[in-house]
Amino acid sequence: MRAVVAVALVLGCSVAARAAAAQQVDPTWLKVSAETRTVEFQVIAGLTGLNGALNFNGYRDGGLTLVVPRGWHVVMRFRNNDGMLPHSAEVIPDTRPIPPGPVTSAFDRAFTTRLAQGLPPQGEDDMRFEANKAGSYLIFCAVPGHGAQGMWIRFKVSEKASKPSVTVTKAAGS
Repeated sequence: MRAVVAVALVLGCSVAARAAAAQQVDPTWLKVSAETRTVEFQVIAGLTGLNGALNFNGYRDGGLTLVVPRGWHVVMRFRNNDGMLPHSAEVIPDTRPIPPGPVTSAFDRAFTTRLAQGLPPQGEDDMRFEANKAGSYLIFCAVPGHGAQGMWIRFKVSEKASKPSVTVTKAAGS
């Protein structure tokens, strides 16, 4: 019986890994104005059923990275696409273990309203802040338990980047 369970787990992980690898970054998620040094990024909670819909833009455990040049203005347009669960988003320092709930954000106004309660299905909010501190950060769901269950992606403020970008990255623990 244990061997059957082990084989099922391995096959399930293999299918999930192939599905994540095949997923593409949607170019509509990112809008850039070099003139105003502003980047708009669409953060979609529960975009897919991956991880029980505990994902941002279909990615979990750091599998997606938004890179922004230091000094740029950031607008994160948050939408909860999950039809059942409330979600929120907050930019926090890159830390392990992932916090169990809301913490102090890494930038002024780098969080959605109702952090602990989350926004209801189809709820929306915008985060607007200046990426004024270079470093590695996380965009995580601050509803208790969601971030710790893998609902987070990466956010990097770079001294070297000349323009914003979104890339698929190796997920934590891979």
